[in-house]
Amino acid sequence: MNRAFSRKKDKTWMHSPEALTKHFIPYNVKFLGNAEVEQPKGTEIVKDAVRKLKFARHIKKSEGQKTPKVELQISIYGVKILDSKTKEVLHNCQLHRISFCADDKTDKKIFTFICKDAESNKHMCYVFDSEKCAEEITLTIGQAFDLAYKKFLETGGKDVETRKQIASLQKRIQELETENSELKKKVQELEIKVNVSQTSSPRVMAPQSPSTDLFDMVPFSPASPLLPIPSSNGTELPPLPVRSSETKKDIFGAEPFDPFISVGGDFPPDIQSKLDEMQEGFKMGLTLEGTVFSLDPLDDRC
Repeated sequence: MNRAFSRKKDKTWMHSPEALTKHFIPYNVKFLGNAEVEQPKGTEIVKDAVRKLKFARHIKKSEGQKTPKVELQISIYGVKILDSKTKEVLHNCQLHRISFCADDKTDKKIFTFICKDAESNKHMCYVFDSEKCAEEITLTIGQAFDLAYKKFLETGGKDVETRKQIASLQKRIQELETENSELKKKVQELEIKVNVSQTSSPRVMAPQSPSTDLFDMVPFSPASPLLPIPSSNGTELPPLPVRSSETKKDIFGAEPFDPFISVGGDFPPDIQSKLDEMQEGFKMGLTLEGTVFSLDPLDDRC
């Protein structure tokens, strides 16, 4: 390993100062991972972290997992590690927290830097794999350090505090965006569940039965036509027979029976005499408290 940069006045850098102060320099690399180290700097410390992460990546590769591709954005404010596809910020390493940066002279694809974590205060070693530009990336980080140090001297240290506040606000914004995306996912899941429950259990409209009176019978109106009424099991009842005033026979085709009006020879003499006596008794009427009740239709007394 080799220390990537040093602050020399006659150092010739690769990029213009404006590119690192006003914008950033992007690099597409593979991210082997990060591991905690005991010291903020040291060649042997970095070598040990690289060996561990290479071995862990080899195991994951044998299980079918690919090495994730990330984008590095280097500026005077720090090194951002973003997902290559979604552009989501995975790590935001502020420049004043980076204590060591180096590329591997034996394996020119590997470069690494050590950064102190803002929350846990642990020193984390980040290891990357780049086929062609490992040394160039370390030099770019060195140039960012040089420009940041010059700006620190010009502002008397005020710019560092401003950057800390900006970094804190950016971190809070990132946390809120993550929470917002999780809430949106939960709302979408609830909407899907509600839609599924509504489609799986459609409403069944019960057939409306006609209103009935207090005897649970359908009110009859002589002006309205007789319509077939569906029964409880859904089948229609047979139509009601139409009554006619001219009909003088019963449903069996026989003349209506009147016990008091009989044709001679229809009954035996003893039965006929009994019927005659009953008819005479009804015609005589009954007297109750001076009021006469008669069953004779020819008697018009009240």
